[in-house]
Amino acid sequence: MIVTGGGSGGHTYPALTAVRTLRSRLTAVGRPLDVLWVGAADSLESRVAEGEGIRFASVVTGRIRRTGNPLKTVSPANVKDMSRVPLGIAQARRIVADFHPDVVLATGGQVAVPVGLAARLCRRPLVVHEQTVRLDLANRSLAHRATRVAVSSEETLPLLAASARATAEVTGNPVRPEILSGQADKAVLSLGLQDFVRRLPTVYVTGGAQGSPQLNELVRDVLPWLLCHANVVHQCGPEHVAELRQHAATALTGDLAVRYHAVGYVGPELPDVLALADVVVSRSGAGTVAELTALGKAAVLVPLASSAGDEQSENARRLHKAGAAVALLGEVSPDRLRDTVGPLLVDSARRTAMAARSRAQGHPDAADRLVDVTLSAADGW
Repeated sequence: MIVTGGGSGGHTYPALTAVRTLRSRLTAVGRPLDVLWVGAADSLESRVAEGEGIRFASVVTGRIRRTGNPLKTVSPANVKDMSRVPLGIAQARRIVADFHPDVVLATGGQVAVPVGLAARLCRRPLVVHEQTVRLDLANRSLAHRATRVAVSSEETLPLLAASARATAEVTGNPVRPEILSGQADKAVLSLGLQDFVRRLPTVYVTGGAQGSPQLNELVRDVLPWLLCHANVVHQCGPEHVAELRQHAATALTGDLAVRYHAVGYVGPELPDVLALADVVVSRSGAGTVAELTALGKAAVLVPLASSAGDEQSENARRLHKAGAAVALLGEVSPDRLRDTVGPLLVDSARRTAMAARSRAQGHPDAADRLVDVTLSAADGW
């Protein structure tokens, strides 16, 4: 198999999870998996592939800078990048022809375009997987050329061209298996949360690996109130953790301070932290939404306004409409956050109902379903 996709974790990690799942399935029946990852040089996907021991080949790619003004799309930078596309296709075609895969899996990002086109030029089966409700530019250009299309949401199907819709299946967005097996007590031990009051709900606040200044400020401004009703694990980003800890030391009394844990980054302990959390306050990227719904977590979502195609707002609206989360769109004040989180903290029945609706939106078996689609498209399987 050739796998391609990257540029961000949203495209890269679903691809990695699919590779791991396929490898595990084939190993169980005594068959090897020969996989090559094709991506951009010196990229997230190249580092992920290296860390996983997956062979990697690079191709050049161009970035299309989107704008609300179509005339500005024809900018010098876009023209220069678009001129690189033919070279990237030629490089990808050579790689695909030499490797001759049974199937090519593309998970989006600019690098997926030359590789997906090369797959079709070489008459190799192509599977396209979309993580968000609306297809990104790469997947939009490849979907009608694909052998099979896998999407993460039912809402995506009407957005596909008729030819692509005929080959499409809702698989969900793959999440790492370890996310599904967290243990709350392990989070208490590994993060030193023994002073948490377990009869109170626990709120997990996360703005992603680098943290979110917006979420950090909102939580900081309601922190004394919040800690009267809950324990808080706050993943705030490495650059912000010292400031928030200092604020907590000066603004909180001792009985409240011990129930606040600010941490720069949550790594291997993330599954356990999510298992401990009763309410999650977070952004609404595709990966985050996939994990929260696979686990069935009550959530307050504050979308990143600058996300590509406003995809985070679309994700948040979808869950809000289903009653699976509360979406805070537009301007968000500390008072608005407090008024939204408060009812979830004081009413366990409300939390439980939202968690059940979240779980109904989830696809914990998404990786296996994507592997099923991939194998169904592969030559000789």
